[in-house]
Amino acid sequence: MRGFRVVGTTKPGLHQTVLDDLGRLITSGAIAPGDVLRIDELAERNGVSRPVIREVVRVLESMGVLTTRRRVGVTVAERAAWNVFDPRIIRWRLDGADREAQLESLGELRGGVEPVAAALAATRATPEQCGDLTRAVMDMAVHGKAGNLEAYLEADLLFHRTLLAASGNEMLAALTDVVSEVLIGRTHHGLMPTHPNPAAIRLHADVAQAVQSGDPAAAEQAMRDIITEASDALRGT
Repeated sequence: MRGFRVVGTTKPGLHQTVLDDLGRLITSGAIAPGDVLRIDELAERNGVSRPVIREVVRVLESMGVLTTRRRVGVTVAERAAWNVFDPRIIRWRLDGADREAQLESLGELRGGVEPVAAALAATRATPEQCGDLTRAVMDMAVHGKAGNLEAYLEADLLFHRTLLAASGNEMLAALTDVVSEVLIGRTHHGLMPTHPNPAAIRLHADVAQAVQSGDPAAAEQAMRDIITEASDALRGT
């Protein structure tokens, strides 16, 4: 095992801190697939107890990141085995050098999911969901103009969460956390302009209007335009 140190802490949240740090080391490639990790060494290097490390390992195993083998120990799994839909893996990859590739992959996923969800929402959304979409757009307009990116993010998250739920498809709705990590990562890594693009907000309004009007084709196209605008913005085009 190559020399590295997961930063420990004695404060509450110790488990989460060690999990995040070790997760980032693995997803960044600092700890490579095939590397063997020793519980005792991890505990000693980071000044934490073995039960804490064992719990962290258990969580990473559940995500497909680590495997435990008799007489071998804890081994970093190949990337193909990782649960790449896990929001924590997405977040760790966005925190590292893999950010650009992760954003591109997520953008392609959104392109295959959210336009379909928008079309379905146009035939299935409840009046309450239509109202939530409209309110989210209004809040985006207000906070975008004010340059309050955190408040804008909350409104944007509400919009996309509501849209996926309004599709009436539980499998599409289950991707809410994945889509949310894209939006959160874009904001928290400084990839959003100080004042969000008014054209993007108008496109969100177009989706909300099409859903409320029961126009699947218009809702799908407006949602595709949103994803295209976001991808172009990330590429700097």
